Amino acid sequence: MSEKEQKQWYVVRAIGGKEKKVKEYIENEVRQSHLENYISQVLIPTEKIYQIRNGKKVSKERVSYPGYVLVEAALVGEIPFILRNTPNVLGFLNDTKGNSMEATPLRPQEVSRILGRVDELSESEEENEVPFFVGETVKVIDGPFSSFSGTIEAVDNDRKKLTVSVKIFGRKTPMELSFMQVEKE
Repeated sequence: MSEKEQKQWYVVRAIGGKEKKVKEYIENEVRQSHLENYISQVLIPTEKIYQIRNGKKVSKERVSYPGYVLVEAALVGEIPFILRNTPNVLGFLNDTKGNSMEATPLRPQEVSRILGRVDELSESEEENEVPFFVGETVKVIDGPFSSFSGTIEAVDNDRKKLTVSVKIFGRKTPMELSFMQVEKE
């Protein structure tokens, strides 16, 4: 493989919310046109978010960088044209001319940072969208004291734990609960 055919990571700008369609289209084009030697990977950086819905822990994936699709490719021949003219694609990132086939590859440290962040987020088991505050009233939804209400005394975001003061038999009792064991009232 010559220097020009070396694969590098590029960022393709997509219409927001259409990242998955762009990824599917490029992957289908690679399969149908046998472009595996030129386009090796198409990634949408996502992160897993956990929320409480109706008392149940629900996970969903959220796009980390909306409107961007990462493509590992060798931009030779018609490859830039194919990527640029994919439905829902606005062009390459750093494409200053608007519709040129020029694309600036990501530096290796940028790729590492983006992919490292994705790995880090997929490994962190509970990314919580609902922040808790001291003094807030919450309802226990899991464990022996489920359906009890209490007031948050302390929040430990690193460990995803709360100290909640619950009234049991007329006395306030502090309990350590995870974020997933309570919901806001």
